[in-house]
Amino acid sequence: MTDAELAARIAETAGEVLLALQRSGLFEGKALGAAGDLVANRFIMEALRTQRPDDAILSEEELNDTARCSRSRVWIVDPLDGTREYGEGRSDWAVHIALAVDGLAEIGAVALPGLGSVSRSDAPPAPSPRPERLRMLVSRSRPAAEAVAVAVALGAELVPMGSAGAKAMAVVRGEAEIYLHTGGQYEWDNCAPVAVAAAAGLHVSRVDGSALSYNHPNPYLPDLLICRPELAGEVLRLAAVSRP
Repeated sequence: MTDAELAARIAETAGEVLLALQRSGLFEGKALGAAGDLVANRFIMEALRTQRPDDAILSEEELNDTARCSRSRVWIVDPLDGTREYGEGRSDWAVHIALAVDGLAEIGAVALPGLGSVSRSDAPPAPSPRPERLRMLVSRSRPAAEAVAVAVALGAELVPMGSAGAKAMAVVRGEAEIYLHTGGQYEWDNCAPVAVAAAAGLHVSRVDGSALSYNHPNPYLPDLLICRPELAGEVLRLAAVSRP
């Protein structure tokens, strides 16, 4: 199977495993989140090692082996993006499976098991019409001041949501127009969403407008913008003004 097909199959299957665990009643709250992280990571690592034994892997739930930085092909995965939401029984959590090639997010699949969907870089949706009032996605627990300031300047509606993957895919599906994040992330938080969003024709960049790159020794990647392409210039300008 192709890399894109593999990413989607792993994301979908991991999501099914996580749903079964969530519904089992054996864990709840933080214990459910911890169990989900562990089980999903073990499955994903085993699947990738079996199907792509020559590739490197960077996972949130594994030790950061910087030997991967010498490799061209690196799978970057978040087995459970939105552990808190998952543990609370919500639907705004995700599974991220991405393949970075020479530092670029080439392939991505983002499963939203609670919504029964898998978004794929090889099957992007058609663009949706722009609504009369813009919608900006923010963290439901700690919305960044810069994002709030940009939303106010644009007259955009704030839409609180859980995981990074859920927010990014809401833009891909046309349920919002802007996802601006300045509160700190890691490569596994956005590599798969960025691959899917870019394939769908959306703007993707750092908040200063620079390109996103992956497979660095330190996987910290603090900020992100995913939005409709015609909005990118104004959002970037307002973000620069609003930053301390």
